[in-house]
Amino acid sequence: MGFLRGISAALGLAAAVFAGPHDQTTTNADGIRSIPLRTHTLDSPYLDSDMQSRWFDFGGNTIVRADQYIRLTSDRPSQSGWIFSRVPLTATNWEIEVEFKIHGSNNLHGDGFAMWLTKQRATQGDVFGSVDRFDGLGIFFDTYKNNRPGTVFPYVMAMVGDGNKPYDKANDGKDNELLGCSARGIRNANIPTKLRLTYFQDKSLKLMLSYKAEDQWELCWETLEPPTIPSVAYLGFSAETGELSDNHDIISVHTKNLYDTKSRESNTITTKEKGSKGSTKSDYKQKESTGGSWTWFFFKVIVFVGLCGGGYVGYTAWRTQQRRSHRF
Repeated sequence: MGFLRGISAALGLAAAVFAGPHDQTTTNADGIRSIPLRTHTLDSPYLDSDMQSRWFDFGGNTIVRADQYIRLTSDRPSQSGWIFSRVPLTATNWEIEVEFKIHGSNNLHGDGFAMWLTKQRATQGDVFGSVDRFDGLGIFFDTYKNNRPGTVFPYVMAMVGDGNKPYDKANDGKDNELLGCSARGIRNANIPTKLRLTYFQDKSLKLMLSYKAEDQWELCWETLEPPTIPSVAYLGFSAETGELSDNHDIISVHTKNLYDTKSRESNTITTKEKGSKGSTKSDYKQKESTGGSWTWFFFKVIVFVGLCGGGYVGYTAWRTQQRRSHRF
């Protein structure tokens, strides 16, 4: 145990020294500022010196291999596992980038994994390893077709739960689908497979995938009328296998808080313009004060010049009088 703790501590130190771009605050060309959220980020070695994760809980058949992955299920039948954040994601706008891997040795495989942003957390169930009738957003990477003619699998779909609506597992969630896309080739890919989920409250929800070529991103789906995500929502991942199986691995999770700096600047400018359209009482007072100060200044100059002139005239008259008195 002491040896494992030493390895974990060493890996943690190395991760801190070689911090990558995901750990830095950046602003892109569109004025979107990204601030990393450590509370919802997972990176190797995943565990601290006590062999625990400070920000995430693990359960079910989940296996943590500190130098490689978090395996939600192994390539064995009837497994399910999950990881969930300990604190809710409360950011108004955010982006979550996940590297994952779905792989196995069998031609027949299943069932898939899910990404969650829900009020519920850390509860094992039969919807890709987590609880049914959830409240929030679920994104399902379904690798086995049950009954959905005309749809190419693997299939990636989003479902919004209200706490009462069940997932239609028999038909692969056909009646529950908010958005979806086919992702043939995402299983057993030869490159790192990634997802990037971006959410702007009341503006957009977008899912990008990278699995065909490294660092090449493709739009899976996007909506400009995003669902309302609970203000208290936990970030989680889960997976399950049935008679068929696969390895479902989470390699890394990077979450960022997003700020639209251009929008804020525009609002500030608009506010200033509104304020400059009309003159307020304070503006008039300032103008009056300014005008009064200049008048008073000129008045004092004139008085000073007058006094100087009067003094000079008086002095000249006095000298003339003195000269006359000396003559007589």
